Amino acid sequence: MQLKKTLVIACLLAIAPATKVMADDAAPAAAPVASSDCSHGFASRLAAAYRENAQPADPNAVAPKRRAMESPFDSAPFPSAEWQLGGVAYPIGVPNENSQYPLEKAMACTRIGKWMQDNRIEVYGWINPSINMSSSNHTNFPLSYATRPNRVEFDQFLFRIERVPDTVQTDHIDWGVHLDLLYGYDYHYTTMKGVFSNQLLNNPGSKALPGKTMGYDPMLFYADIYFPSVAQGMNVRIGRYLSLPDIEAQFSPNNYLLTHSILYTVDPYTQMGIMTTTKLSDQWTVQVGVNGSNDTAVWNHAARPTLQACVRWVSASNNDMLYPCINSLNNSDYNYNNIQMYVMTWGHRFSHDVHMLTEAYRIFGRNIPGYGPDGIPGVAGSSATAGTAGAFGVVNYFNVELNPKNMISFRNEFYKDEKGQRTGFATRYSSHTLGLTHWVSQDLEIRPEIRYEHSYDMAIYDGGRKNYQVTALMDAILHY
Repeated sequence: MQLKKTLVIACLLAIAPATKVMADDAAPAAAPVASSDCSHGFASRLAAAYRENAQPADPNAVAPKRRAMESPFDSAPFPSAEWQLGGVAYPIGVPNENSQYPLEKAMACTRIGKWMQDNRIEVYGWINPSINMSSSNHTNFPLSYATRPNRVEFDQFLFRIERVPDTVQTDHIDWGVHLDLLYGYDYHYTTMKGVFSNQLLNNPGSKALPGKTMGYDPMLFYADIYFPSVAQGMNVRIGRYLSLPDIEAQFSPNNYLLTHSILYTVDPYTQMGIMTTTKLSDQWTVQVGVNGSNDTAVWNHAARPTLQACVRWVSASNNDMLYPCINSLNNSDYNYNNIQMYVMTWGHRFSHDVHMLTEAYRIFGRNIPGYGPDGIPGVAGSSATAGTAGAFGVVNYFNVELNPKNMISFRNEFYKDEKGQRTGFATRYSSHTLGLTHWVSQDLEIRPEIRYEHSYDMAIYDGGRKNYQVTALMDAILHY
């Protein structure tokens, strides 16, 4: 609680207009406190860090060394400067691109802060509230994560500890660790069975989504080992990590838009296992891993050994990227989210300021109770027998950098839930979303957007009352 109070005070100080008080004409103005000035307290240094980060970046700053193709985009304003690649913090050969956020700057004077700097350990996170106005009154689902309509929501408070392995160097084995602790409404979507999942799965309730309204989730926990002598570098990740192929991610700062596509809302989120990422050349990267199936801890009875395998190719011009993935493959029947998933992502850069990303997938589960051939047409789970149920989706993002502080993204998608097993309704969907990301500073971004979605085969919106939904939303992401 004390940390939250300090952050709030620091942010207010950082964004408040500067005032000037002169005792008399002869008195000189006091120099502003620097975040590196250890003679001042933690709160003063934290406020100074926010103020410093609000200043324009040094155009003459030396770019860090890299052992990869040049970054295809700018970040900011885009959420990433690199072509998509799951399973690693950054593509092998790309340096750590994290900004130094205020908490780290303010801690630099302390003993633990100096130890962290010496060992390349970072501590940071963000606070993410949102507001939405909807044509629905009961639920926004399958819109995510803003499922509850016409309200202010506390989406995410995330605290991160990480060490990113140095994959630019090639002379020694390096290591990394990562821990994410998430609190907020968004835990409804991120929870893994067997990892604090009782707060969601054993609290049915009668709300827009089952489970406790707010919850905790240790979203990611893994270790990385980097071997520079394998091909052009191989990273081995062990633990709970994000599902590899999606354009979108659970974490607010990693997304082009505030809301998520339907395609993303109902596919796998995280896996727990071992994932290898090997760089063959600047253009080719291969990934192979084994996990306990989707959103399931390896120690849970629902876990099943599951294969993952992906290849990423980037053109010599750096204008195109292909990322086909077998994201989940096993021979088991359906249990907790054990679906088979085949996915392809294509990225194309029109210019340094304009690019698009397109993702398509096919998913299905075997012998799912309630989805046999004798069910009532259009009624999800109405069969007395088990059967196969699947879905197909395609989504396109068209992204434009307006200037270093602003970008827009236009997302269009089509989704077909063949028997209603993924969304609860056997119907076809389309959604169309336009959003802006505005960076007030490197520590604060604001994202307004408007979205229209439609269901073609039945009325599913607002709890089955409408066949369309219009939503206007805005959120803020405050990094600390």
